[in-house]
Amino acid sequence: MSAQRENGRGRADEGGSRGGGLTTGEVARRLGVAPTTVRTWDRRYGLGPDERTGGRHRRWSAGDVARLERMCAMTATGMPPAEAARLARSEKSPTTAARSRSATGAPRPSNRPRSRAGSGLQLGDARQECRGIARAALRLDAAALDELLLAAIDEHGLVAAWTEVIVPTLQAVGRKWQTSGERYVEVEHFLSWHVSGALRRATPHTVADRPGATTVLACVPGENHTLPLEVLSAALTERGVPVRMFGGALPVESLVAAVRRTGPAAVGLWAQSRTTASRPLAQHVAAMEWGVRGARRRPAVLTLGPGWAGQAVAGLARPSGLAEAVAALTSAVSSRSL
Repeated sequence: MSAQRENGRGRADEGGSRGGGLTTGEVARRLGVAPTTVRTWDRRYGLGPDERTGGRHRRWSAGDVARLERMCAMTATGMPPAEAARLARSEKSPTTAARSRSATGAPRPSNRPRSRAGSGLQLGDARQECRGIARAALRLDAAALDELLLAAIDEHGLVAAWTEVIVPTLQAVGRKWQTSGERYVEVEHFLSWHVSGALRRATPHTVADRPGATTVLACVPGENHTLPLEVLSAALTERGVPVRMFGGALPVESLVAAVRRTGPAAVGLWAQSRTTASRPLAQHVAAMEWGVRGARRRPAVLTLGPGWAGQAVAGLARPSGLAEAVAALTSAVSSRSL
């Protein structure tokens, strides 16, 4: 019976699957809201499916989803939900519009402009999850955003979720506020905070230290963009690599002290901007030594982030992305542990 029910769902990429439409969960993921939100809109505002099947399970057609997308678009601009629902219901769905064609076969004109659920975010060919996450961020919907971020990490894995889902969404939100003056800055901060929280929940366990196998991660002085380092820390932890994360703008003296105290196999230094990337600092850390005479050890130092472009340090690796950084640091730790 359960297999039969699962097969009945189908894949309704366009809202009209062999299984009779999308489930409420599928609709919620597409819109970037929690399933409870979809059910509340149905119960409170009458935005449920036009046609209901027997039993408790709802099936949503393309027209039903389009109506909910209009609802999302209007609430994302700050419109009260009740008013947004009234306007969403008043706009005709594609099915209804087809039925109301004039005798000549031409569709009746509408003076109401079509709304877009993305609120102008330029996501291009990004994955569908990006649009859902962006919509949740624009609405400042914390519960939906957490659910969608964790679902993306669970489905694609940490590295792919970051590269293919989270980064494109962050970039789209960043472009939005850059072209809108000071608007939407709160959306970027809100999204970044929830991404950080999702990374911590996805990797809850800290890996215990192993002598000579620790990785130190820190932003260079003056650099406060910690999110890329946070995902790198999470990815290394996921692979069983001990990590000591020191976050943003670590002073030079504190960085040197942290390296001396931990004796790490590798050090990752993040610089988002060329103005913060410091070649002398990277060279100094790479030259640090510890251990008994005759068996002195140095850390493998990686320069991470776009700030190091054009600031290459001889002998130090500069991975081009998250996957490369994870591979390089994992390899450095493995070679030092032998």
